[in-house]
Amino acid sequence: MTTSQKAAILGGGVIGGGWLARFLLNGWDVAVYDPDPEAERKIGAVLANARRALPMLYEVRLPAEGRLVFCDTLAEAVAGATWIQESAPERLDLKHAILADVERHAPADAIIGSSTSGFRPSQLQEGLERPGAVLVAHPFNPVYLLPLVELVPSAVNAPDTVTRAADILRSIGMFPLTIGKEIDAHIADRLLEAVWREALWLVKDGIATTGEIDDAIRYGFGLRWAQMGLFETYRIAGGEAGMRHFLAQFGPALQWPWTKLMDVPDLTDELVERIAAQSDAQSGHMTIRELERLRDDNLVAKMRALKGRNAAVGVLLNAHEKTIAPPSEAVAGQALQTISRIVPVDWTDYNGHMNESRYGQAFSDAADAVLAVIGAGEDYVAAGNSFFTVETGIKYLAELHAGAPIHVETVVTEGAGKKLRLRHSLLGEDGTLHATGEQLLIHVSLETRRACEPTDAVRSALEGLAAAHAGLVR
Repeated sequence: MTTSQKAAILGGGVIGGGWLARFLLNGWDVAVYDPDPEAERKIGAVLANARRALPMLYEVRLPAEGRLVFCDTLAEAVAGATWIQESAPERLDLKHAILADVERHAPADAIIGSSTSGFRPSQLQEGLERPGAVLVAHPFNPVYLLPLVELVPSAVNAPDTVTRAADILRSIGMFPLTIGKEIDAHIADRLLEAVWREALWLVKDGIATTGEIDDAIRYGFGLRWAQMGLFETYRIAGGEAGMRHFLAQFGPALQWPWTKLMDVPDLTDELVERIAAQSDAQSGHMTIRELERLRDDNLVAKMRALKGRNAAVGVLLNAHEKTIAPPSEAVAGQALQTISRIVPVDWTDYNGHMNESRYGQAFSDAADAVLAVIGAGEDYVAAGNSFFTVETGIKYLAELHAGAPIHVETVVTEGAGKKLRLRHSLLGEDGTLHATGEQLLIHVSLETRRACEPTDAVRSALEGLAAAHAGLVR
């Protein structure tokens, strides 16, 4: 992604600030317009969280940040923009006024997305001269971490516009779920509203507190939903007979009066105060910024776990990472820049610093980068050959903590025949040397699981890299 592309963010609240961070940290220039005099401060707080959290999801460094500009007028913000995101309050008259103003000043080919959680795209398009440029792009908080975007077109949106919008969203690591038929509140919020209605009744009727309801979700079905959703979870609940058995067994329960989904309690002052007081007792000991940091760290840890299994959201993260990983190039007389990334939260231990095993992982990842340079990457492994590590030695020199930028420089100290010997240096952002690693790898056949000679192409590349590093070997 080149920094020449520009996104305009209209509204810098929690959602608008999250959109801003998602685009900016993926290399886009971003112009923001929000008449709130506190907008720059509020956006700064969201962006600080995003700069810490989003890079933890990846094993490579994200693209260089784009340029961020705060604009005095909407016209200035949308000028030259490829993507324009409106995140104004949920008032249709206000959104109509903003979108009409956008239409007067935006490029003709700009995509105009609305973050609305409830309005249909056809409602937003009313009265516009170019209604086909506007569609719903409804994200979820925090936008810079959660990838889902409900992409909702109307009948007037050209298929090419929808495809282009989805491609842009995928390029910044998001998951566009295109909804083919308009409906109020789209898909996800309709599901959330059903749970929310029932939760309000449970509190009002004195059945459960806000904390008990949250515990029921986070210790139970919330964990399942995070990786399998609703229907796949219930398919498993049906046992070997699958979904048909589940529906036959539990379907009749839908006729029982368990829930009050078609009704909602009146939000009287008494009920509002009860909910607020229970919420204060549950989480009031932490500031909003502390709760956001806790939320982000937990999301990163769960999403990284799924990334390691290449499941659910992990599939998306792994695919996006391949699009942003910079190519490694060997330069004579210079160490290879093999790793450049952020220390993720799941790499730290009870002492609050990076666990010693993760230094080994960083060096292992660095070795993989070297293998890619000499042509022994994924395709080579798929063809039945690889290099196995047979010896390592690590010296730990300084602490590292979650969120710290690191990079690894690697030198090939021996590269001949079956042997590949590496020397790694792990450095912090200021150049501090935090650890060194020595690693010996042997080429093997994955069929026999025994040492063998590499292919001629890999041998030649390895010898060339060793020669290029000859002057760096102590």
